[in-house]
This record gives sequence, structure tokens and C-alpha cells, in this order.
Amino acid sequence: MSQAWMVASGKGGVGKSTVTAALAAALARRQLPTVAVDTDMGLRSLDMLLGLQDRIVYDVVDVINKDCKLKYALVQYTLSPALSLLPASQLGNWEDISADRLARVVHKLKKRFSYVLMDAPAGLERGLSTLTALTDFSLLVVTPDDVSIRDAERVIALLDGQHKPKPMLVVNRVVAQLVESGDMYSPQVVADTLDVPLLGYVPEDMAVLRALARHHTVLDENGPARDALLRISRRFVGEYVPMPPLKRKRRFFFFTRG
Repeated sequence: MSQAWMVASGKGGVGKSTVTAALAAALARRQLPTVAVDTDMGLRSLDMLLGLQDRIVYDVVDVINKDCKLKYALVQYTLSPALSLLPASQLGNWEDISADRLARVVHKLKKRFSYVLMDAPAGLERGLSTLTALTDFSLLVVTPDDVSIRDAERVIALLDGQHKPKPMLVVNRVVAQLVESGDMYSPQVVADTLDVPLLGYVPEDMAVLRALARHHTVLDENGPARDALLRISRRFVGEYVPMPPLKRKRRFFFFTRG
């Protein structure tokens, strides 16, 4: 049975779109038909994260307004035929979108793909509440700080108000040294605070910045973030994958004779 997932954060800048792109690519690698839907109207980013920015012709608003058929707006991922992108509009906004027409688009996508990953806009405006009503499950991406956690609580309250299942949690940009010193919450503490199940955590990794600069997903850059996201993708489809302990980066000291 196909599933529509909303990937949300509340607060912007926590890596929600990066996680969405990597998870979508990981599912496609398993030959699971997946579509990533960018719903951040006016600020689309998934096309850049997937290296598809030069292939965009139509977008989700064009489909909603019936200016083109759905198949013409879908862009196939270069590295896997199992993944497609439905880009956001750079000019449209949520006030111009009909919730009923968007619901029909999501229904069509669920007929065609096993997983529909909808990258939600930041904040708690109309777009987020509309998406909440259209999705089956939610994935919440947060960073281990008080501001992100507080905003995530608002998203959880919105989901609860619409009688949706509790979201799964991904804690992003975790720094083991800061957790060990007590200057950063551990992923499990964040999960316990929000009272939601922890799907996994992603360590801070410079490879993420390299992936952004090169316009491809984190899966194409070796590093701890890539390994963490692959584990998360396996748990996402129901596999049991143990949560690895946080590891500090090893430091090397060089001494010279004086």
C-alpha cells in the first residue's frame, strides 16, 4: 500500500529538505517507486539538492491549476528511475492553492508511487495544516536545541489536533563532543522531550556541505551523515537497525622537538 509522508520541522534551517532528498534517494536505491514533492512555494530547494534544477519546466502549481498534466511536471532523478521530483513553484504561494485540487494530485501520486515524500514549508502557516490533512504519516526533523524543539512541539500539537499518528523523529546535526560535555541534548533526550519515537540521528558532517555545493544528495558523499541516513532509510521501511552510540572524532596531536 502506498504511503504519503509529510517531512516537517516547524523551524527552518534544520536540514529538513536535505533529509527529504537523501531519504527519497535511499528508497529509490531499494527500487521502491518514490516521489519527492517540494511544497515550499516560492523557495523550492529539492531540485537543487537532487541536481535537477536545469530540468524543471512545470511545477506543482501548474498541475493544480490544470495548466499541465501531472506526468509532464514530474522530473525523473538522473541516478535512479525509481525516483521522481514534483517541484514547487518559485512564484506561487499557498494562498493561491486549492486544498481540494492538491488532494487530488496527492491521490494520483499515491496510485503511481509507493512513497510520496512531501517536503513541508517551514513555519505553521496554512501550507503545513493543509499538508497535514493530506498525508498518512509524518517525519519530524529537528536539531538538538531548545528553539527547534519548541517549534517541533507546535507541529506535534497540529498533528494531534487533526488526529494524525505521532510523527517519527530524526535529530539532525548532532555533535558527539557537545553531547558528552552536556552542552547539547542527546537524540534520545530530544525524543523523550517530544514524546515521539526516534527514527535516527544524523551527526554533523562537512560532507553535507560538499553535497550541497555539488548539487547532489548526501548519499553521494562518503561520511558519517551518509551512513546515518542509510540506516534511517532502512528503519523507515521497517527493518531493525540498532542505534549506534555517539562517537567523538579522534584528535591527533603532533609534537616537534624544540
